[in-house]
Amino acid sequence: MADDARIPQRAGAPLVVGVGASKGVSVDEVLGLIEAALSDAGLDPLAVTELATVDGKSTEPGIVGAAAELGVPIVPYAAEELAAIPVPHGSNDVRAAVGTPSVAEAAALAGGGELLVPKRKSSAAGRAAMATCAIVRRPHLRPFAGRRDGPPTRSEAMSLPATEAQHDLRHHGDAEVRDDGGELTDLAVNVRTGTPPAWLRERIADSLTGLAAYPDGRSARAAVAARHGLPVERVLLTAGAAEAFVLLARALTFRHPVVVHPQFTEPEAALRDAGHEVRRVLLRAEDGFRLDPAAVPEEADLVVVGNPTNPTSVLHPARTLAELARPGRTLVVDEAFLDAVPGEREALAGRTDLPGLVVLRSLTKTWGLAGLRIGYVLAGPETISALQRAQPLWPVSTPALVAASACMEPRALAEAEAAAVRGASDRAHLLAGLAEFEEVTVVEPAEGPFVLVRIEGAAEVRERLRTLGFAARRGDTFPGLGPDWLRLAVRDRATTNRFLQSLDQALTLTTR
Repeated sequence: MADDARIPQRAGAPLVVGVGASKGVSVDEVLGLIEAALSDAGLDPLAVTELATVDGKSTEPGIVGAAAELGVPIVPYAAEELAAIPVPHGSNDVRAAVGTPSVAEAAALAGGGELLVPKRKSSAAGRAAMATCAIVRRPHLRPFAGRRDGPPTRSEAMSLPATEAQHDLRHHGDAEVRDDGGELTDLAVNVRTGTPPAWLRERIADSLTGLAAYPDGRSARAAVAARHGLPVERVLLTAGAAEAFVLLARALTFRHPVVVHPQFTEPEAALRDAGHEVRRVLLRAEDGFRLDPAAVPEEADLVVVGNPTNPTSVLHPARTLAELARPGRTLVVDEAFLDAVPGEREALAGRTDLPGLVVLRSLTKTWGLAGLRIGYVLAGPETISALQRAQPLWPVSTPALVAASACMEPRALAEAEAAAVRGASDRAHLLAGLAEFEEVTVVEPAEGPFVLVRIEGAAEVRERLRTLGFAARRGDTFPGLGPDWLRLAVRDRATTNRFLQSLDQALTLTTR
């Protein structure tokens, strides 16, 4: 198959082809079998994401060559793993030789999915077949993008290369309300309403008399360190969490960055801008978007995950995230919304026992300081030093430093905790209201100041909501989500009640 017959971006429903082969099978025989199976079933060859086979056949030249022609990875499975997978069309002879009654079907079904093409054999005049294949549709996989030199490992195939064209990584909730003239009730941006509080505005205003002097971050840095029980050498103040993502992408050395999605898209965008090839681990709706540490490739030397995760509102257990930490790996946990969780359950901020741990915090959400830009990084002294060297001089303004110090004070922490408790109650009210709609599926349990919902025809519903005065965050710009997803910020009960009435109207209008 000529190279120019393929395009880098694959289309259609993701497909996995299981392959078995005899020693010495040719590329043409394997490839011809696969192409015939796809053609006879009316399946798109560009939708193939991987060839799966048993370990002992993963280096067979005919299979390797076919994978190279198709531009997809080979995913090998241990024979004992395949032996445990029931197959509909097995052979006792194959079981005796390999341990599974069908390499092709077992390998195709190893990751789950729907068997579209049962085992079929290659045909050649005057001799036995030398290749078998079976095809499975596995909806939770992303299509593989582009070619690479040599087949990746199994864990590499589980976290496929990101493709920029699939999602607008630079789209954020503020785009939903920008230039709306203040006419829409904002459910698209996750900043707490009614903020910053009056006392914080006064402290920031008082700082303006000192603008003639260069910013001095020592006091604010010490305040953050004291709040988390850390030495100041483990703290770096940044212009919001977004700057921290840029610093991490540019200042640290790594070769295999992985981002766990769906999540805030700026980490991946920053890595891309710094020239890195990013691989994604896509969590699945059917699993409640819960993280299985085994899904993260062993060779990943940078892993980025949110907790609670934006937009899913999933709060991962601290012990689960801790399993990802290991020597030689940087584990970045984005805790931008953790101060909105009562008691800051499952926090890793302040931990010094996990190798390579980097925790990011933001003060823009709870305190309404998105326009001021203030956040911080908690990490080992060597990491902090590397990030600091990449920062420009005076990266955080004097008003932002004053705000950071103020938000670390005991009364501020108590106010934040009270807001988190109140927010949890408001979220429960929203969830109860959403449960009344058969058309709406909510990701639960939600733990952040927002919820993720799935609605058939969500794009039309979102536009209807805008005409009714509400802005919701579209979900299809998050890797791992599609056009039927919306993110809704938690608001007070009165606002939620008005929204639920409008949602009822929007759904009625959409289904007419």
